[in-house]
Amino acid sequence: MCGIIGYIGSKSALEIVLDGLKRLEYRGYDSAGIAFLDNGRIKTVKCKGKIKDLEALVDKNVISSIAIGHTRWATHGRPSYENAHPHCSGTIALVHNGIIENYAELKEELKKEGYIFNSETDTEVIAHLINKYKKELSFEEATRKAVSHLKGSYAIVVMDESESNKLIGVRMESPLVVGVTETEKFIASDVPAFLSHCNETIFLEDGEMIVLTPESFKLYTIDGKEKNKKPVKITWTASMAEKGGFKHFMLKEIYEQPRALADTIRGRVLPDASSVVLSEFHLNAEEISQFKKLYLIACGTSFHACIIGKYMIEKIARIPVEVDIASEFRYREVLFEKDSLLVIITQSGETADTLAALRYAKKSGIKTMSICNVVGSTASREADAVFYTHSGPEIGVASTKAFTSQIVGLYLFAIALASSRGMITKETEEKFLKDLLLLPRMAEEALKLDNKIQQLAKEVYRKPNFLYLGRGLNYPVALEGALKLKEISYIHAEGYAAGEMKHGPIALIEEGFPVVFIVSNDIYLDKTVSNVQEIKARDGFIITFSDTLTDKIMELSDRFIHVEGINSYLNTVLFSIPLQLFAYHVALLRGCDVDQPRNLAKSVTVE
Repeated sequence: MCGIIGYIGSKSALEIVLDGLKRLEYRGYDSAGIAFLDNGRIKTVKCKGKIKDLEALVDKNVISSIAIGHTRWATHGRPSYENAHPHCSGTIALVHNGIIENYAELKEELKKEGYIFNSETDTEVIAHLINKYKKELSFEEATRKAVSHLKGSYAIVVMDESESNKLIGVRMESPLVVGVTETEKFIASDVPAFLSHCNETIFLEDGEMIVLTPESFKLYTIDGKEKNKKPVKITWTASMAEKGGFKHFMLKEIYEQPRALADTIRGRVLPDASSVVLSEFHLNAEEISQFKKLYLIACGTSFHACIIGKYMIEKIARIPVEVDIASEFRYREVLFEKDSLLVIITQSGETADTLAALRYAKKSGIKTMSICNVVGSTASREADAVFYTHSGPEIGVASTKAFTSQIVGLYLFAIALASSRGMITKETEEKFLKDLLLLPRMAEEALKLDNKIQQLAKEVYRKPNFLYLGRGLNYPVALEGALKLKEISYIHAEGYAAGEMKHGPIALIEEGFPVVFIVSNDIYLDKTVSNVQEIKARDGFIITFSDTLTDKIMELSDRFIHVEGINSYLNTVLFSIPLQLFAYHVALLRGCDVDQPRNLAKSVTVE
């Protein structure tokens, strides 16, 4: 997620805003910029790259008491000077976090009115709208009217060179925090940006707008009703503030999943939940309808998302899918079939083996697509088509929100494929999409299991080995659960298809050996109960995560955690969240470095 910082007061705005941007670097970004008043006129300085590059471009001799700054994590438009914030229109400059779903329609309307766009971003639409309405309205009213046209998520901070004693901030589903002293005001996407200067804060809520001057602040609803809210004192340390009060980035990112999932869904489903927006895959219905086979290729956690995708696409869209590990795929003599699509899945878009697989496929002449989190990454540039997950930067090495967002991307793609090929009815498509819209809220419910999972972790964290078992879609969930545990706790953990248990892993079972079952109320239920009974007969310690309250499973389990489900495809996300929490708490109890596990890197950019 991008970083915002704004300042108005008696001190050097440039120094404070640049310092604030540095304190937001942990959020991840690909470009940076700043806007300030210089002799009564707005001046912007921005660049692709790091804040130190931006700082080198700023004239430190300029005296300014008002400035806004931004670190951008690209969503619409590649990382570039033109797409970096702030964006300007007339006397207006603004910075923005979030995603404007209806920006394309607004952009076309503004173009017809003569507005010229200099970037590929959705943000520039907001600047032009405020400028448009300010010709007849006050700064506040123009901002209010502009945001009334926006659909999506946004946190914006706006300045106007004709009202140099004022900053305006508006929040809708994207965080915005205000710092206050008697003679200066701060506004940012996160507390660390100004915590060294001020600890009296106001946390804006969705649908609120704040007007700041050096000496005052006024809070309103977006429709203009004034509100009263007293500042609260922040007692966090700077390190705690960076993590939003969480002990580790990994835990913060686990808890960010409801928001990350919502951002992945946002703008990808028509407002009436009747259809997937195909343009978000950069493919059209005709292209999609011609694919006869898919290849899903990835490494690590993303490989497990591929296996889940295989189950989804083959079941929903009735297209054969081949899944492979990128490091193996590139060295095979693959017999590519005509009218195939190769899809690579990568959080960073820079994984060496995955990119090699992409290039191998392109040389063979088949169409390629990437499901990727980083706009402008190599994978997004080199693939023929791209779907961005929009899950935001992931600081912790062990993937959490990126993985669950990839599952959502594959779910949407499976529905798009099925619809374009006439493989599902309209009623089924709408049911799938309405289920998807429930997912962010259900992810919040899954996070409420945290206390139970902490207690479970205390019972078993000293165990040296774990076995994770699941059938069908729960098999790759078991693989991912085991990977998370071994990645961050250094416990040997193995994921296996439960039906294969008697072909080897059952030899490991002895008294107290922990076996984690992921159990769904589906066609595999009776078979899975039989697997649980076989472990029980050998005195294994059975831990069950299940969406069903079947008596037999509950009786056989030594520890049972109920996970409220939606449908078998989306339950892969809801099961993954408590398994992530379990791995986290076990690692914490073992004293491991959760965010930087030994020998691992966030992105493997060499073979």
